Amino acid sequence: MIPSFKDFIDKKSLYYKEIDTNIIKKAYSLISNHISSPNAIHLIGTNGKGSTGRAIAHLAYKSGKRVAHYSSPHILQFNERLWIDGSNASDTQIQEAHKKLYTLLSEDIREKLSYFEYTTLLAFVLFQDCDLIVLEAGLGGEFDATTLYKNRVLTVVTPIGIDHQAFLGETIKDIASTKLRAMSKRVVLSAQIHQEVYQIAKDIAKLQDSIIENIDIDRYLNSSDFKQIMEQKGYPKYLQTNISVALNVVELIGIKPKTEYLKDLELFGRYYKLKDNIYIDVGHNILAAVAVFEAMKRDTVLIYNTLDDKEYLKILKILKPKIKRVEIIDIDTPRAVSKDKLKRALDSLDIKYKDFDNQINPNENYLVFGSFYTVESFLKSLF
Repeated sequence: MIPSFKDFIDKKSLYYKEIDTNIIKKAYSLISNHISSPNAIHLIGTNGKGSTGRAIAHLAYKSGKRVAHYSSPHILQFNERLWIDGSNASDTQIQEAHKKLYTLLSEDIREKLSYFEYTTLLAFVLFQDCDLIVLEAGLGGEFDATTLYKNRVLTVVTPIGIDHQAFLGETIKDIASTKLRAMSKRVVLSAQIHQEVYQIAKDIAKLQDSIIENIDIDRYLNSSDFKQIMEQKGYPKYLQTNISVALNVVELIGIKPKTEYLKDLELFGRYYKLKDNIYIDVGHNILAAVAVFEAMKRDTVLIYNTLDDKEYLKILKILKPKIKRVEIIDIDTPRAVSKDKLKRALDSLDIKYKDFDNQINPNENYLVFGSFYTVESFLKSLF
């Protein structure tokens, strides 16, 4: 008896206590000869994977290709992780892929796979009839489940910064090295905040016999058509940069995208204008705070919460000059920072705060920021 996907996946742990990469390798070996493997663009990095990946997928799809995009985590519904030709996969599509995957795997392997590993394999099965797959790595790089996919024709490296130190290391060198060792034979580097990433990428590319492709990010950023669409959509500079990278990437794989395809691009949760005075952003680290600070309006009410392992004191310090006050929203995860610790951080920075009471003042500007959980909690409070 094959359980429903929802019943099966809900019992999965999100993380290993100890990482065992042999499990996912064995699992992939069991399924790889039973499914087709279209060419894939692989995204690694700390920030911008979701928006860059969705822009790549959208542009390729609008250019006439059958395209899928695998991303994580989701905000409201699991199906958000599995996008095919402009829409999230249906429950029926997911269940059918789950049945096939469940059958191909041994019972022992099925039980040992983590939540992310199983859903990554599910994506491989679900997407096998596409022309192109856009695969977003999870928090890692060389040991990430997505890195096993055999037809990765191009790796896109989005900005790398400090995050997930417990898994990846404490320094930019450690984190960048772990991520960049996942590069395929062709590599595109997005604009990096930490200049040392460029040299680390060159060193690893040389060791792995990979080619770093030259792209011209400014060519689109300076285009009048591009500027006009970006202004109409209200995208801040960091999203414009990610979209410019996506346009370059699509060209590199032999597709000629039209700038006009961007008019109906949706980047939900990425400095997304929910209402005239409410923006939501799933960012949760220092790089995200720097990017969002540039975009946010002065005297913004920050609806905030985050996880205990995030550098929330530094993040709040970055945002402080544009914060009117912070409203602390409850989030549903045991990994949330304690409210007392968060309040002490706000006191130390002399930032006014209160608990979020589900009230939105139409005369104030709001930014919901801090984690996927924060945005999820806010959306559920409204709708």
